[in-house]
Amino acid sequence: MKDQTSSSENKNRRERRRKQAKVFAANAGSFVEHSIGSFIEQREEAPVLSGEPMLHVWYRIPVPEGLSGDGTAYHIYLRRGNTKRLCLFLSGGGAAWNEYTAARPVTGAAVAAGEPNYYWNNLRPFTQIMNINIGITENSPAHNPFWDWNMVVVPYTTGDFHVGRNDFPYTALDGSRQILHFHGRRNFEEAMKLCLSFFDTPTKLLVAGDSAGAFAVPALAGTIADDWYPDCGDITLFSDSALLINDQWQSIARDVWHADASVWEPLRSDNIVLDWYRALLASHPGRFRCLYASSTHDYLLSAFYNDMTNRVYRTDSAVQKCFRCQLRQLVPQLRALDPDFSFFFNNWKNPIYTKGQPGTIHTAVRLRYFYTRNKKGATMAGWLRDAVEGRRYDIGTELL
Repeated sequence: MKDQTSSSENKNRRERRRKQAKVFAANAGSFVEHSIGSFIEQREEAPVLSGEPMLHVWYRIPVPEGLSGDGTAYHIYLRRGNTKRLCLFLSGGGAAWNEYTAARPVTGAAVAAGEPNYYWNNLRPFTQIMNINIGITENSPAHNPFWDWNMVVVPYTTGDFHVGRNDFPYTALDGSRQILHFHGRRNFEEAMKLCLSFFDTPTKLLVAGDSAGAFAVPALAGTIADDWYPDCGDITLFSDSALLINDQWQSIARDVWHADASVWEPLRSDNIVLDWYRALLASHPGRFRCLYASSTHDYLLSAFYNDMTNRVYRTDSAVQKCFRCQLRQLVPQLRALDPDFSFFFNNWKNPIYTKGQPGTIHTAVRLRYFYTRNKKGATMAGWLRDAVEGRRYDIGTELL
C-alpha cells in the first residue's frame, strides 16, 4: 500500500511539474512575442502609405473593407520596384475548419507551451516579420533576384485559404461565444483593387504563395487572370508547400468557409491543391507557367495531416514518411495536368524553424532558405528567376 501511495505521489508531482513548465513556457512565449512586437511597432514597422510610394520601400496600406479573423483591422503591404514586373504574394498562416480549431489561433504562449495552434487571426505588429523583408520580399539585390519587382503582399488572417465568405460562431477557450470572420475572399478582392490601382499593366506577373497561400494560388489564379490582369500574357504560378490530404475538403469549403461555388465544386478528391490546379488548368489551357515546391518531410503539414486524420496534433517519423509518399504521388498527378509543371524539393532541417520537432522545414520562399544553396549548389531564388524567364527545370526530385 505504501508503494502504491508513493507511486501516486510521484505521478502527481510529475504532473504538477509538467503543468508548471507549460505555464512558464507560455509566459516566456508571450513575453518574447510582445517584446518583438513592441520593437517592430516602435522602430521597424512599415509606414502607412501617404501619397506616392518611394522605390524599394515597404508600406502598409489599410483596407477599410477588410477584416481579420478576430474582427480587427486589415491591411496589405506594397513595395514599388523599378520595373513593370509584378509579384502578387498570398501569405500563409494555418487553417481553421471547425469549432475546435477556430478556438485555437496562434499565439506566442501557445507555441511556446506546445499547445495546439492552428491559424493566425490578426495583424499585430509581430506578424510583420512573417510577411515582408525576408526571402523573396527582401530588399537585397545581392540575395534576391526579385528585389526590383513591384510587389503586393496579401496577408492572411482568416484561416480559410483566402477563399471564405462566412462569419463562423465558436466557443473560445475561456467559454465565451466568439465569431471567426472567414473573410479571406473579401480581403483578397479588396487587395486586388488596390493592387490594380498601383500596378495596372505588368509585363510579367508572378502569383506566388506559401503554406495556406500556396493552396490559394490555383484557387484564385483564374480570377486574377480573367478579372484583374486579362491583358497580361506572361503569368507564372508558384505554390510553396501545399499538400494536405483530407476527404472533407468540399464540405469545409462549402459549409464552414462559405466559399463561392466555383471554389468548392471542383473539390472531388482528398487532395485540395490537386483539385484546384486541375480545375484551373482545364479552364485556362496554356495560360499559366506552373511551379511547385516543398520539403520532403514537412514537419508542419505532416502535423496538420495527422490532426485531420487521427486527431493528434503532432508529427513523427511515421507521419512524415506518409507525407513523403503523398508528395511522391503528387508529382506525376500535377505533371498529368501540365507536362511542364516544374518542381523544387529540399530536405533542409532546422530545429529553430521546426520548433525542436523532427522533420524538414515548412516553406522556404520567405525564409533565408530562399537563397540557400542545396548540396548541388542550386537555390530556390535562382530556380524561380529562371522559371519566370521561361527556363523551367526540376531541382531535388531525387529526394523523393
